[in-house]
Amino acid sequence: MHAVRPLQPLKVEYCGEWYTVDEGRTFTIGRESDLTIDENPYLHRTFLTLSSEFGLWWLSNVGQLLSATVSDATGSVQAWVAPGAKLPLVFQQVQVLFSAGATTYEFSIHAEEDFYNTSLTATPADGGTTIMPVTLTSSQRLLVVALAERVLVQPSAGRATVPTSAEAAARLGWSMTTFNRKLDNVCEKLDRLGVDGLRGGRGKLATNRRMRLVEYAVATRLVSVDDLLLLDRAAAEPEE
Repeated sequence: MHAVRPLQPLKVEYCGEWYTVDEGRTFTIGRESDLTIDENPYLHRTFLTLSSEFGLWWLSNVGQLLSATVSDATGSVQAWVAPGAKLPLVFQQVQVLFSAGATTYEFSIHAEEDFYNTSLTATPADGGTTIMPVTLTSSQRLLVVALAERVLVQPSAGRATVPTSAEAAARLGWSMTTFNRKLDNVCEKLDRLGVDGLRGGRGKLATNRRMRLVEYAVATRLVSVDDLLLLDRAAAEPEE
């Protein structure tokens, strides 16, 4: 039986600050943890942990209510880590996004080693999902960009509030009826492609779908900083 070789430390970046995670200890992330994310009462005291096992680093969700979206550096592979789930970190860099209340948080994990090299045609070995191409209409893309705007403009991984539907509709100059109809269409389209967290109970759309939509769109590079120009153009155009 071969001995498991030692793992190199992980580096975690959040709001411009860096943390080192050494093998043999459990690194906690949450409201009162090794990495204290925020004093947000909707956030678990300990939500996520990083630990080593079987020669790999693992991200575990030890919370009871919140889930996290994890993607590789290219955005081509993503996984939704629900309460009680754990995910091996097989890529050299991963991005983690999650929401608590009206705030979306983002941090990145950097490893010295790349156990599974990413390519756009890769078939993941870690339980993640290879992203299928998503085609949005111009107005659907506008909606997603309006919701993700505050996350996209951050200079580094950190925290940002997701606008309410009324705020996003006003940003676009749309009526609430138009906004909600287009939000339904986007969420239904992604749900049909197998994106978790956008649908609640049987036939029902999830109540926190705006946050989940932002997490997915940013993690998979469905929208990017380059798309923010679309918002300025939208202000001068009539409602669709």
